[in-house]
Amino acid sequence: MKRKRLLIIAGIVVLILSIPMTLMLLENNVDWELADFILAGIVLFGVGMTIDYISRKLANHKYKTLIIISIIILLLLLWAELGVGIFGSPIAGD
Repeated sequence: MKRKRLLIIAGIVVLILSIPMTLMLLENNVDWELADFILAGIVLFGVGMTIDYISRKLANHKYKTLIIISIIILLLLLWAELGVGIFGSPIAGD
């Protein structure tokens, strides 16, 4: 069962990362390097594993939902910061 969850999370990460890969092949607007794919894969896989852990360990449905939504919001903020630098931090993308 553990292995199945791990493969599902990895498959979702690959599916998400296939979107910018496909766009890179079709358009010139998307310009990702190998490091971008590696960092995005690590972040997405880490978030997926964290959500899986929380969904298995927390019994209170309200807290579980609140924490998972918070994690997804943090992921989206990090993704936006790395991509376009909405906050202007040192990790901001170009």
